[in-house]
Order: sequence, then structure tokens, then C-alpha cells
Amino acid sequence: MKYKNNGFVLCGVLVTLLYALSLQAADPKWPIKPVRVMVPFGPGGTTDVIARIVAMRMTELTGQSFIVDNRPGAGGNIGTGIVAGAAPDGYTLLVSSSAYVVNPGLYKVVPYDPFKSFIPVTNFAASPSLFSSHISVAVKTLPEAIALALAEPKKYSFATPGIGTTPHLAVEMLKSALKIDLGNIPYNGAGPSVTAHLAGQVLFACSALPTPSPHVRMGRLRGLAMASVQRHPSFPDIATMEESGYKDQLSDTIQGFYFVAGTPQSIVNDFYKDLVKMAQIPSIKERVTGLGFQFVLNTPEQFALQTQEEVQKWTRVIQEAHIQVQ
Repeated sequence: MKYKNNGFVLCGVLVTLLYALSLQAADPKWPIKPVRVMVPFGPGGTTDVIARIVAMRMTELTGQSFIVDNRPGAGGNIGTGIVAGAAPDGYTLLVSSSAYVVNPGLYKVVPYDPFKSFIPVTNFAASPSLFSSHISVAVKTLPEAIALALAEPKKYSFATPGIGTTPHLAVEMLKSALKIDLGNIPYNGAGPSVTAHLAGQVLFACSALPTPSPHVRMGRLRGLAMASVQRHPSFPDIATMEESGYKDQLSDTIQGFYFVAGTPQSIVNDFYKDLVKMAQIPSIKERVTGLGFQFVLNTPEQFALQTQEEVQKWTRVIQEAHIQVQ
């Protein structure tokens, strides 16, 4: 059969092809299926709480389930390694603490490359390390505490949440800067560390702010110095490390979000924008700041740079202190 109006037919075919190609080229809006939110620590910890706050809001916002998956073990390496091997399609998200930037220097082998395995999305919120004393000790500042510990070196130590935690490394960083030997008593987590501190079993401590903060407010513990750039708005009377005479002693516990390397940049950007909007919601702002954290929400580019700087800093501290976990 021959068609008399070949031009009309050809035009129709072209229109159909262009329409089909436009549908094929258009990426479906993310997400179109459930998203796994990996937390490489057990339930109930700060990172888990932050992850669940975000997951709940993202579920409400997108209509797709954001499911928190807790995979504790090896200081966060097990869960992080699982995500490193996941497909880069935007459906596996990692939420991790400062363990992400500490572990490459702390362990002989880690199942991820901190610079190549992931795309950093943002440091959602951070909390500084707090140096504190038991109220039975007659000191009000960190220099006074250091002087007391130096005068009787066998009598005083610092309680920390465990080997390789940022508070422990904050103590090691201070020891290295001052060229002094201070005792460190590592506990299995911030809870046991602060409990022993409250009981007076260890008169000095360094912890991420969330755990000791209610006890400082109640006057059960005394805040000596905050390892932050500026004074914390919730504790304006506690001096920073630099105000106390110790420079280059910043120590934050971060709460970072990461996608697998190769994830489409459009997904990374959209999720980052959702997190920024989320931080403006009063109920979420109240919950996060109530945990002792402050929003950071730096851009993916800024967070990538921060990640590089943090890995380098903590690796240097770990090597100088000769710390290693098998």
C-alpha cells in the first residue's frame, strides 16, 4: 500500500518519537520506592535519634517510607561498609557520627574510603566536646583543673566515652599540645562515663555535650570549657577552649548524611534542600537542639572539605597518641 500524504505521516512519526524520547529522558522524581537509612550504631543513641527524626519527616514529605536500619559493630564500620557496597541509586543513605572521620586513622583496615566511597550531603548538626569537673573539686576553669592534675598526676584522670571517640581524642589532642601526661579512663559509651563522673568515681571528664548537659544545668557537674568556636547558646557562661588559653582544640561530634558515590547529583541536591527546610520546622528544631546539638547544614561541597580536614586532624592525633584498634 502506498500513502499519498507521506509528509503528514512522517510528521506524525516524528512527533511520536520525540514524545517517547522525552518520557525516557525524564527522570522519575526521587524517591519512588522506600529508602533505607543506615545507622551504623545501636538504637537509642544520638545518631539513631537524629536519623529517625529525619526519616519520619522525609516519609511525611515524600509519601515514601524512609526506614532506619541499625547495624552496630566495629565502631560503625560494619554498617558503613554495607552502605559503601550498595547501589548508587539514592535508595541507601548513611547517617553517621564522627566515627566516619575517626575510624580511617583508628583501625588498620576500614571497609570504605572516606573520600571516594560516599558523597557527603551535609553535617546536619554538631555538638562540641565538654570538659567538666565534679562539683566536689574546687576548680572553675579548665586551666585550674589541669594545674590540679599536674600537681598530683597519680590522683586525677579524665573519664571519656571510649577509645577513639571524639571526646577521648579531644583529651589526647590537649595532652599533645601541652606536652603533659593526663590519665584517661575510657568507658563503654557516654552514659556509663557520665554516670561514673556524677558518682565522683572520676572527678574530671570529657564528653559530647548532649549527655552531661542536663547535669550541668542542674548543678551536679561543672562545665569547665567547651571545644567550640563560640560559646554555646545554652551555656553562655562556659568558656571556649581558646578563651581558656588553648588554641586549635576544636572537637565536635558531627551527625553527617552521606549517599553512595555515584548517586545522581540531583538527588543529593534535592535531599540537601529538604534537610535545610526541615531545620526550620519548630518541632524538629526543638528536638534537635534539645539533644544538645546545633544545626550546621553546610553544603555538600563544604561538608566534603570538612570531612577531609577532620580525617586528617584525627588521624594525626591518633598517630601522635599511638592509638589503634584492631
